[in-house]
Amino acid sequence: MQSKPTQRILTALLCLTLNATTSAQSIDHWESAVYNTDQWSYFVGSSEPSSLWIQPSFNATAWPVGQGGFGYEDGDDNTTIAATSSVYIRTAFNLIDTAAIEYLILHADYDDAFVAYLNGTEIARNNIGAVGTPPTHDALANTFKEAQIYAGNQPESYEFSTSDFRSFINEGSNTLAIQIHNQSPTSSDLSSNFFLTLGLSDNSNNYRNTPEWFLAPNMGSSLPIFVITTDNNTEIVDEPKIDGNLGIINNAGRNKLGDAFTGYDGRIGIEIRGASSQSFPKNNFGFETRLANGENNNVSLLGMPEENDWILHGPYSDKSLLRNVLAYHLGTETGEYTPRTQLCELYINEDYRGVYMLTEKIKRDKNRVNIANLKEEDIGGEELTGGYLLQIDRDDESTELDGWRSNSFPQKFYAFHDPDQDELQPAQREYIETFIRSFETSMASSNYVKDYTTFVDRSSWINYFLATEIGKHIDAYKLSFYMHKKKFSNGGKLHFGPLWDFNLGFGNFDFVCSPDPQGWTYEFQGTCDNSHPFWVKKMTNIPEVSNQINCRWQELREGAWHTDSLMQFLDDRLTEMGDAPDRNFQRWPTLGTYVWPNSYVGDTYEDEVNFLKTWLTQRLAWMDANMLGDCNLASIKKQQTESKRFSIFPNPTAGIIYVESYLTNNQGAVLRIFNALGAEVAIHKAPHTINKLDISSLSKGVYTLKLYRENTEIGFEKLVVR
Repeated sequence: MQSKPTQRILTALLCLTLNATTSAQSIDHWESAVYNTDQWSYFVGSSEPSSLWIQPSFNATAWPVGQGGFGYEDGDDNTTIAATSSVYIRTAFNLIDTAAIEYLILHADYDDAFVAYLNGTEIARNNIGAVGTPPTHDALANTFKEAQIYAGNQPESYEFSTSDFRSFINEGSNTLAIQIHNQSPTSSDLSSNFFLTLGLSDNSNNYRNTPEWFLAPNMGSSLPIFVITTDNNTEIVDEPKIDGNLGIINNAGRNKLGDAFTGYDGRIGIEIRGASSQSFPKNNFGFETRLANGENNNVSLLGMPEENDWILHGPYSDKSLLRNVLAYHLGTETGEYTPRTQLCELYINEDYRGVYMLTEKIKRDKNRVNIANLKEEDIGGEELTGGYLLQIDRDDESTELDGWRSNSFPQKFYAFHDPDQDELQPAQREYIETFIRSFETSMASSNYVKDYTTFVDRSSWINYFLATEIGKHIDAYKLSFYMHKKKFSNGGKLHFGPLWDFNLGFGNFDFVCSPDPQGWTYEFQGTCDNSHPFWVKKMTNIPEVSNQINCRWQELREGAWHTDSLMQFLDDRLTEMGDAPDRNFQRWPTLGTYVWPNSYVGDTYEDEVNFLKTWLTQRLAWMDANMLGDCNLASIKKQQTESKRFSIFPNPTAGIIYVESYLTNNQGAVLRIFNALGAEVAIHKAPHTINKLDISSLSKGVYTLKLYRENTEIGFEKLVVR
């Protein structure tokens, strides 16, 4: 891991002013010239060594020789020495063709402090003394410092470009000398493990493989860099959020650690999020941007609209790194709100975490899910009717206050998302539950083909359905299945979306159902997975829905969803990432390895991207050839008229309405008017064609007009009186 700027004490000569673009372009590969396990001459600091001990010319034949690292009491030292305040070590190594060396990294893993010299020049120190002044043999470390490699963590790295070291390295023999100091003479342990690694511009093989834990440094990224530091380096957990600071480096050119924070620099609260993804070592995080006093701080991150709730999604089983980015792009191009995204690279407490996707948390907001802000006092009338943001999801640890379970089969859990259960009043919970139960009752009735639009916004379903079907993810329609209800004055219907969580899509799952590009996901129900709400399949197969799905598909395929357009979108993201995937897979070496639930395992990142592109191309072609319905506009208009029993206009109104009936026989039919609380306020004989009704006696508000025949509801419309 990178050492903290305050700890990273270097000479003026080694100021780490990197030309990131040049270095990143010129390095072919990395090899190590010095290992901790090499043979080192050493001197236990019971007295002061010669002042020349750091020089290549120093004669160290009187010093004993041992395998590094040197230390005691840890049980992990290769050469055990007596308890001491300090130990001095040095080793000689050869450099071949120094012109090919573009970068040099000293990795330092120690307990408790050190100073390092290359050919007599101080190059790095930490936790002791002033730069340029060699500590005396009995000098002590400033504080305790624990070694990291033995615990599976990254050692500190000190990085140098050619301008830093070219003047004092030698073609041929070189000497690395290091003094290690304890925090006290009676300290219970001491450790010293040091490595020297070279970034080479050619394809030579003159040195040794890098250690297994080695990560090539970020020498400049085309992606924004997120740098998170938690207070006191506290570990991030799954609730509660812990305090920390976020800095975003987002320059016009390449971004480099150490650059100024140009995208954000402020306080956050952060936690681990996700369900099954928490089993992966690469976590997902949710964070809030905050003011110094802990209050929410609405800010724009990377050009996204101002808010304070954000998600950092870390693809792990998705080795393309792009499935969610692609899915959310599909959703955005339908015109429906879908969380905005931006790829980035993440560091937490100096530990590189790989490629992440910044995205917006799903919530009510004028720039996110744009529905009414339901308040605590909204327990009656028009205000009670919206807005509600729900999701169908797991209910393993949920209670009746978190949501409710449907009465249908298969039973589904509808969870309150925003407002959540703590913010909802009993009347509000009852209202939205009753609305959804009424919708499911209607879908279970014999009249569902004619009545479904009373409850749902058809166009939102069509857009949600098509984007979901392209991804064909195994959790479709059953987990993270979001929907939201608007106020009566804004239509009052149920809309579907936003899209969320396509990691297990685009061919990236290997259980229960087929991941192949062929076949409809919505037909999993009843074939391989009985987990979808029963109404998903019924509603999709309504002829007017299927026909409009067909028309919408053709429209999207001619533009943003054209195969060429989507391939270009993926290529643009690959260009945007540059060499970031290389660093990601050095940190998380999953290429060529099965990670649950991969259906495909590629040996290289290129393999994984090619699989995604090939799968997507085949999926689009299959949907072209097997699209539901028939895009016959005249037929669709006829179906809409037949399914709608009556309409009202003008709406909204202020005294007079016209009711147009589509009934071929109105014998025994009546029209009843109900206020927002469900009380009947008027009743009229059902019109045969068009009737004019005086409703001037009704006060302002939202009303429901229901058409009955023999006490059975057969039609439903909403009316706003103003």
